[in-house]
Amino acid sequence: MASLPLLDTLRREGRTVLTEVEAKAFLAPSGIPIVPTRLARTQREAVRQAKDLGWPVVLKIVSPDIVHKSDIGGVKTGLASAAAVARAYRDLMEAARTRAPHARIHGVAVQPMAPQGREVILGAGKDPQFGHYVMFGLGGVWVEALRDVAFRLVPLTPRDAHQMVREIRGFPLLEGHRGQPPVDLASLERALLALSAFLEKHPEVREVDLNPVFAYPQGCLAVDARVVLDGEALRIPPGGGA
Repeated sequence: MASLPLLDTLRREGRTVLTEVEAKAFLAPSGIPIVPTRLARTQREAVRQAKDLGWPVVLKIVSPDIVHKSDIGGVKTGLASAAAVARAYRDLMEAARTRAPHARIHGVAVQPMAPQGREVILGAGKDPQFGHYVMFGLGGVWVEALRDVAFRLVPLTPRDAHQMVREIRGFPLLEGHRGQPPVDLASLERALLALSAFLEKHPEVREVDLNPVFAYPQGCLAVDARVVLDGEALRIPPGGGA
């Protein structure tokens, strides 16, 4: 079960969708490689955390009521100075007030800007009859455009993870294409197995969306995360967290 402070917060606010900062903190102990992400509630705090994490950084608006942050101009990337972070914080707050005036704003997420890699998605859902399943495919815009994904029921075996990575049609892009080096397939398999173990430990989880996960020649890194919990497990009325 999720930590008690988090559960208390969700019940109090009547929601099932975790913010990005909450989702990453919840997933971090699982062993899935996730970019360090901190919540800043003030401009000064955002600057201090950016200095601690190292330049350049990304700032994102944090709100339980804003699912698609980029749609409201809620993401700022490539920030390489204290002045740029301070300006980005002001811009994000103004964008939220203007384009989502009724949204509850927790602050901004501050995270290092990860090097670009091949984009993949790791996801999970919960079937009423069969329980949790895990998904893998090409990430970013490709997952919606191509729907090139593989599924397995939890618990995954190492053989399942090995097969999932290799059975998508886009596998040649991961294997190395037109002179690009192959990505670290073993790290993707370990991430899938870690996600499966996380779901076994947390039956209250309804959905997980790690997109994109950057795959590198060595290692992989999830830079965005979304987690939805089961309202019935939390005893939150239907519609909470929508």
